[in-house]
Amino acid sequence: MPRATPNKLNLLSFTGRVRILHLTWFAFFLSFFVWFNHAPLLGAIRDALDLTEQEVKALLILNVALTIPARIVVGMLVDRFGPRIMFAALLSIAAVICFGFAFAEDYEQMALLRFLLGFVGAGFVIGIRLIAEWFPAREVGLAEGIYGGWGNFGSAAAALTLPTLALVFGGEDGWRYAIATTGAIALAYAFVFYRLARNTPKGSTYFKPRKSGAMEVTSRGDFVLYIIMNIPLYLTLGLLAWKLGPGNLEMLGTAVTNTIYGLLGVLFLYQVMHIHRVNRHIFEKPVPELERYRFRQVAVLNLAYLVTFGSELAVVSMLPLFFQDTFGLSLVMAGLLASAYAFMNLVSRPTGGLWSDRFGRRRTLALLLGGLVAGYFLMSQIHSGWPLWLAVGAAMLCSFFVQAGEGAVFAMVPLVKRRLTGQIAGITGAYGNVGAVVFLTVLSFVSPQVFFLVIAGTALTVLLIVLLFLDEPRGHMVETLPDGTVQMIEVGNR
Repeated sequence: MPRATPNKLNLLSFTGRVRILHLTWFAFFLSFFVWFNHAPLLGAIRDALDLTEQEVKALLILNVALTIPARIVVGMLVDRFGPRIMFAALLSIAAVICFGFAFAEDYEQMALLRFLLGFVGAGFVIGIRLIAEWFPAREVGLAEGIYGGWGNFGSAAAALTLPTLALVFGGEDGWRYAIATTGAIALAYAFVFYRLARNTPKGSTYFKPRKSGAMEVTSRGDFVLYIIMNIPLYLTLGLLAWKLGPGNLEMLGTAVTNTIYGLLGVLFLYQVMHIHRVNRHIFEKPVPELERYRFRQVAVLNLAYLVTFGSELAVVSMLPLFFQDTFGLSLVMAGLLASAYAFMNLVSRPTGGLWSDRFGRRRTLALLLGGLVAGYFLMSQIHSGWPLWLAVGAAMLCSFFVQAGEGAVFAMVPLVKRRLTGQIAGITGAYGNVGAVVFLTVLSFVSPQVFFLVIAGTALTVLLIVLLFLDEPRGHMVETLPDGTVQMIEVGNR
């Protein structure tokens, strides 16, 4: 039988695996469309509810707070129940919360619903598992890159369309109807997705974790590393509570903030108990070599996504104001030029996946991280004396390496352990949000130039970690069917 040619996807097709790709990236697109539907309408929201600047900033923080734990939880659920049910459920629930936000009568209602809507950002991890089920290792990087890059464009689509839609509806409540429309679209598509999508190709097995509540690891060293990698997730949630608490945004009182700190500590200990419950067998007898995987691979990919997607979220948040202040631009012009950074997603993330498929995953990720270091160092040199076109070009060049690096990370995630792909995608995706919170916190204390240098230095450290500790996927991963039959799944060249 002739071997299939890699990287030759007919994206104009709507059959087989390409149909699943289109169904899935559009579901992810809608999740981001709903998640960021408030951002381009903040001016109207502020005027309608007479919000202060601090209350507006609090909404931005609340919008990302729940995403960190949600990606972990949804990752576990998608491995357990399958992407078809989970994506349909996520879009349906998000639509209901979206309707509530659109017609909230006061700030307290709006803040609570914005916090709850942050869970829709977990939709990303669902599609990662589904695409991995439908595409072979030689094409999974490109497919995941298209999924991530085209889906991420949902936030830009919201910025481009919702202000106009609000004007079309007109009146003081035009913004409410525009936001509600995004929920209606998501709800309708939830039924479409459930009707048309399938978890696996016909005849394939959907492998599920043997236990739920925590990720399975296969050695004592990995057990310790898994616990260590959970710590930053809880610390970041504590950092968010601190930013909302006394002395900062003043959204939370001292008692509430301290209660959140205590609750996070209890939840961490509870998570450690679950990790031990799921993995205590590794202390009783060694896991057979055939079934082992290295959690070290997951940890390195977590850090790589922290510096790629984490820096993207942070830079997208501050770049319009940076251009406005540095070059004396209008708000509209600064936003338009800064949007070039996000628009690169359409091409750069699929490119990172394609290069990973073609030239090797470890090598590609290292190359792109090196470009990211250089890109952010270049951006740290931008000042008012630069020609504007050169500053925009530097931002676009940097964004190419950032987003292509994201594609390279998720070209490897599905190749670690198939039945745990949702959970691995969940913790890796959560680390992207960790990076955003950390970098934005740094920005609150330093100049933009130092902020860019901090990202460059962090990326250089991660690059060294990748070169020292990340292994190129080779050969096959092993999964065992319920009846004990062993199945080999190709992950790369030997």
